[in-house]
Amino acid sequence: MGAALALGERGRGRTTPNPNVGCVIVADGVVVGRGWTQPGGRPHAEAMALAQAGEKSRGATVYTTLEPCAHVSTRGPACSDLLQLAGVARVVIALGDPDPRTNGAGVARLRDAGIVVDLGARAAAARTAMAGFLMRREHGRPAVTLKLALSLDGATALGLGASQWITGPEARAHAHLERTRHDAILVGRATIDADDPTLDVRLPGLEARSPRRFILSRTPDLQHPAPDGALPWENLAAPDAIGTLEGIDTMLVEGGPTTAAAFLAADLVDRLLLYRAPIMVGGGRTLPDIGLADLSEAHGRWTMTDARTLGSDRLEVYERVRE
Repeated sequence: MGAALALGERGRGRTTPNPNVGCVIVADGVVVGRGWTQPGGRPHAEAMALAQAGEKSRGATVYTTLEPCAHVSTRGPACSDLLQLAGVARVVIALGDPDPRTNGAGVARLRDAGIVVDLGARAAAARTAMAGFLMRREHGRPAVTLKLALSLDGATALGLGASQWITGPEARAHAHLERTRHDAILVGRATIDADDPTLDVRLPGLEARSPRRFILSRTPDLQHPAPDGALPWENLAAPDAIGTLEGIDTMLVEGGPTTAAAFLAADLVDRLLLYRAPIMVGGGRTLPDIGLADLSEAHGRWTMTDARTLGSDRLEVYERVRE
């Protein structure tokens, strides 16, 4: 299942509105098929893996990060049907699919065909990997990651607003990699005015994976020129309007402290990327009020899921603790 999860990461940010599923097929202890959801959502991971395995899939065990789909589509057959036709013996699934067209029906169809089904292997990791798809299905909005580059004294920029560059090249490259994993990226009007960012991906070979670009502004007809060949800017009136965005299951917020505070105050941040540079700024810009009435409300909201060194900088990743 770990290998299937890793394969699913290859599709993150490119499969919406479908989930970024990974699949591995094993026969006699040997991997005979691998697949992940392709750009645009088709073919599905199971279909890709079965095509690679061919006849070797008969009697094999399939590891897939999400319940195989059970609905008929003009874009391809149901994966639960494909698995039956291939003659697999066992299917190990990380998560059930909340899509009402499949929810439980995929597992039932496989079991009715005499296929052994195990559900729940590495479920927590699968939820993290497909957070955007699940957030959209369960709560009607994209999963939001907030990226902040901070000095040791908590500043996001100098007092006059300059923020290029707080972190070093390794941290900035990692931030660009994060852009490729999201459907959309957002900044506030102040960041546009201060930095005139392009918000594209500038990693060799990944330039085409630049996400859609949004400006947080109450001005509905706000226009900002896009660089040649870049996606046009789009407007978002308020953080809670993210649920109205079509074709977006994951959003990366890279705005300044005011934009960050707006999303935090609305409790719409699901994941935090804190890039901490070994510098002191003094008198710099920091986060404004995020609506906490008492310090006790700040505790227990976040759990660290990763920490690493990037050049001279430190990255810490946190996830919002929700019931």
